[in-house]
Amino acid sequence: MALTVVDASILIALLDSDDGLHAAATAALLAHAGDELMIPASAYSEALVRPARAGRLEEARAVVGALLMAVVPLSPPIAEEAATLRARHPALRLPDALVIATGTSLEAGSILTGDTRWRGLAASVEVVG
Repeated sequence: MALTVVDASILIALLDSDDGLHAAATAALLAHAGDELMIPASAYSEALVRPARAGRLEEARAVVGALLMAVVPLSPPIAEEAATLRARHPALRLPDALVIATGTSLEAGSILTGDTRWRGLAASVEVVG
């Protein structure tokens, strides 16, 4: 079973049927349905902001649970990898670096994102949409 790390942009799109990436995010997750899905705690928190504002936090949590998506805590190796990425790519935001670092630290086969600026940052980055 392959390991796939999911960016907040994918979970945000999945949770919002009006999001422009909703169909692409849904298709990407279906394509990786047999994989072990993981989301960094930072991206999980980012993805839950809109549902929390709308009083739909439990619903969002249930979706993540149904996907069997594990939430990965920040660790020193992930933090160090994120710092290295930021040092090499100054325009890369810390939340994005943390997702990519999580994927590379866990040797994920894929890192799913809707952010086209991630192309070329890691071999496992898969831009959806």
